[in-house]
Amino acid sequence: MVVSLMRATPGYPVWSVLGTRVRPQANDVETGRGYRSWAEDRIVLRNLRRLPMARTYNVIDADGHILEPVDIWEKYIDPAYRERAPRMIVDTDGKERLLVEGKVLGSPKGLGLIGGIGARQGTIDDVTMKYVEGRPGGFDPHARIPDMDLDGIDAAFLYPSLGLFSGAVQDPGLAAAMCRAYNRWLADYCKPYPDRLFGVAMLPMQSIPMAIEEMRFARKELGMRGGFLRPNPYNNRMLHHPDYTPFWNEVEELDFSIGLHEGASGGMPQVGVDRFANRGARHIISHTMEMMLAAMSVIWEGVCDRHPKVRVGFLESGGGWIAPWLDRMDRHFDDQGFNDSGLTMRPSELFQRNCWISFEPVEGSLSVLADYIGPHKILWATDYPHPDGFFPGAPKLIADRPELSAETKRQILAGGAKGFYGLK
Repeated sequence: MVVSLMRATPGYPVWSVLGTRVRPQANDVETGRGYRSWAEDRIVLRNLRRLPMARTYNVIDADGHILEPVDIWEKYIDPAYRERAPRMIVDTDGKERLLVEGKVLGSPKGLGLIGGIGARQGTIDDVTMKYVEGRPGGFDPHARIPDMDLDGIDAAFLYPSLGLFSGAVQDPGLAAAMCRAYNRWLADYCKPYPDRLFGVAMLPMQSIPMAIEEMRFARKELGMRGGFLRPNPYNNRMLHHPDYTPFWNEVEELDFSIGLHEGASGGMPQVGVDRFANRGARHIISHTMEMMLAAMSVIWEGVCDRHPKVRVGFLESGGGWIAPWLDRMDRHFDDQGFNDSGLTMRPSELFQRNCWISFEPVEGSLSVLADYIGPHKILWATDYPHPDGFFPGAPKLIADRPELSAETKRQILAGGAKGFYGLK
């Protein structure tokens, strides 16, 4: 089947397939008899999405989110774990939270705000929202695509919302069942748009063998390119712990990207949050400092050195911290009195070979860091549909920055994500 582009309107191209006739354009003199209707065009468009057409990726959202349906566990989890699966409850203060293994998880504002994109700029009230009132594109891929088209986003890599709490589960079997259910649902979510929506698998790090099994399933059966971990310690083990060695070996073998993504109030150890009471301070601290410690673990403690083919992304933690952090690691590497790392390469060289970092579109240090670490190591993200996300207009915030060259913008908007996720 040969496909040719006949006319394009913003976000909705009109296609013609060899052997059919397109409807008349504005300057046609035909009466229209024998031409396809708009309804027929929509059918053709729907069928064309399934054709193996090459897509050009110029704008890639490296860290978007879905909103898990409230019945995900009922429909997707192994029946043996259904009674113990997480469920949403209305807490004593009237806020929606998650009940997992007898523990109530969620922030003081509750879970209703998770899908409240627009709250950052005050256009959405995330105080009174219910979870099911979140942005429709979080739940429904067919509603997400028009939102992506509005911003000119070619592809999005998708991380969980409720699943950010998965690391708090204590029972490895339950954690593995939750991850399998989530990953199966996520694959179904992405299925209608396989060249635009890319699921990032949730992995049960409570058990390394189970995490490896799920990673193989996600890669080989579901076709996923990467997996998500919290940067926080699982079972009091940092990412460089010897128990993780088989995991990192399999990451290399499967050519699987690992995105590290923090979550707020997630029932896992979080550095510094015991020193501050308000939500803003805790969010500032946990997302950045946990990621700094995770970077220390994979770089200074040798994960990248021992596993030269791993790809690790530091997500949703801001990006400005990476320059002084690499400088400090390099300074200690170069000091014979402090270099007890056993590394064969400088930390900054390991970052260049194995790591990427995500910036928010409004970060003032973006241009400086692009020069320092290279724009090809930078990812950007909408965080859609979360309340602190950037929609609409996130790509434009980057494209409109006059201090960035055209090549730098090209790398930030897509090149970095292609390298990290292995997208051609």
